[in-house]
Amino acid sequence: MFRLTHYMRELTDPTPVLPRRGAGAVRPVVIWNLTRRCNLRCRHCYTTSADVQFPGELSTEEALGVMADLKAFGIPALILSGGEPMSRPDFFDLAGHARALGFRYLALSTNGTKITGDAARRVADLGFDYVGISIDGIGAANDWFRGIDGAYAAALAGVRECKRRGVRVGLRFTITEGNAHMLGDMLDLCEGEGVDKFYLSHLVYAGRGDKHRGDDTQHARTRAAMDTLIARAWKAVSGDAPLEVVTGNNDADAVRFLHWVQDNFDAARAAHVEAHLAAWGGNSSGLGVANIDPLGRVHPDTYWSDYTIGNVRRTPFSALWTGGDPMLATLRQRPRPLKGRCGACAFRHVCGGNTRIRALQVSGDPWAEDPACYLSDAEIGLDPAQAPAARLTVTPFRGKSHDPKHRFF
Repeated sequence: MFRLTHYMRELTDPTPVLPRRGAGAVRPVVIWNLTRRCNLRCRHCYTTSADVQFPGELSTEEALGVMADLKAFGIPALILSGGEPMSRPDFFDLAGHARALGFRYLALSTNGTKITGDAARRVADLGFDYVGISIDGIGAANDWFRGIDGAYAAALAGVRECKRRGVRVGLRFTITEGNAHMLGDMLDLCEGEGVDKFYLSHLVYAGRGDKHRGDDTQHARTRAAMDTLIARAWKAVSGDAPLEVVTGNNDADAVRFLHWVQDNFDAARAAHVEAHLAAWGGNSSGLGVANIDPLGRVHPDTYWSDYTIGNVRRTPFSALWTGGDPMLATLRQRPRPLKGRCGACAFRHVCGGNTRIRALQVSGDPWAEDPACYLSDAEIGLDPAQAPAARLTVTPFRGKSHDPKHRFF
């Protein structure tokens, strides 16, 4: 995940660059697909969920044991996901136990349609640090993507229930050719509803998303979307507006942002931002993020369902994550053994080689170039003679950016 707003604030409120931690010291954010069951039928579902009971999912007792191990291991954040996690009958028991264990950050990833009535009260009472609700367009467009009429209205009602009860809530929007034109409308929706975070997810070729890879946004449209997000995020940051903007599943976004900084701010500030981005390091599959699926299998991230490190039914997560798995070891290398454009890219230290599962799905090689990188050869340092692409322009710094304490450069 690329936290655009977070790094943009380094332009107005700079902070020291922390050293990058070694792989052995990193504890991952764990995204746990509690169940594959879901009441929607999304075209881009990476778990190929359906509204049926799938066999073999972890029992309540098994799940509680996994939580105890995750807590003892010291993971920084636990995200309860699905399918639709609230479709699981013991969801509130599991979520309540996670809260009682005292995870530093507990989040819920949901389609939002079940956050109503008493369930909405219980979500609020649990004190989730964040609830992410997926909406993929306005009105009927979302319903088409989500496969159920009325899904948009129900999800929006869930957003409003969260806001009414003081729960921090965000919208997740998976961009495709069919809904990219609604990006501005989605951002307006966030501002109008007081949503705390907007998450733009690039399509990953996994599950039903792999079958619909033809819907992936063409490079020019992806660039335009990122430029829209940069402009809106800058407007929010420079105006002290609360909306946070993040993107996921295309770490080339960080490079695009860095070029924007280089073109619109002085060299010292650009170097400061680049140092922060390098400390982050881009794609974190197998290092800063991990996935547990409904059957207890552990994967490098939520989209690597075809690669299993082990199963928490037989081996604790902590042992699997610190064991000698060869794929994890290679994913944790810096630089990774990348090929093609990714291997030759001058910004590997920023994006980390982007999304490896997309390269695997298209080429059969997890270290091949990511086909969704939308940057030109010139922008990634392969052909300096090529004319650079047009950049965004921004208004000069305003307000607090002129405060001398912020003029560290």
